[in-house]
Amino acid sequence: MSRPPVVPPTPPSAPKLQSRFWPWFSRGVLRLCGWRLLGELPDVPKLILIGAPHSSYWDGLWGLLMKIGIGIEVNIMIKREVLDGPLGIILRPIGMIAINRKAALNVVGQMVERFRQRERMWLGITPEGTRKPVKEWKSGFLRIAHEANVPIQTLFIDYPTKTFTLGPVVRATGDHDADMAKIRVLFAPYRGKHRNA
Repeated sequence: MSRPPVVPPTPPSAPKLQSRFWPWFSRGVLRLCGWRLLGELPDVPKLILIGAPHSSYWDGLWGLLMKIGIGIEVNIMIKREVLDGPLGIILRPIGMIAINRKAALNVVGQMVERFRQRERMWLGITPEGTRKPVKEWKSGFLRIAHEANVPIQTLFIDYPTKTFTLGPVVRATGDHDADMAKIRVLFAPYRGKHRNA
């Protein structure tokens, strides 16, 4: 009996990672540790992927392995100063992109401009913005999605089942409060390492 795949097939429109080795290696580690990605990846060239709950440093490890394992270049925002240092050699090839907090454009504006400049771009965001419990999520992902006119892919992290689950794709309407309330409800059943979303 064949084992279920660790990740679903890579859709043709998504931005691909150049390496074949690292996705293969990442899937192997995920399989050994019992983690899987459930659902179907959308066949779109541009989107924002939001993942929660984010309650532990481990989320970064499993999330990084999963993002590499699907073979798609999912960009993650990081301070420009980090990428300009020695770590940039390691972080740039795995999709980390610099944000300049001193630039004339704010972070939302910088990401909107990147979406406009690229034919294909997937951007990963943790809307909680921290591992600590928060009452309100940061609305930056909604503002980027609305201004860049790109869909939002929900991604649920669940430690009891060791799964990342692809939920519904939603569109930002411009009514950030209503959009946020609708999205937050989707994450309620899932549990992170230390808490729910």
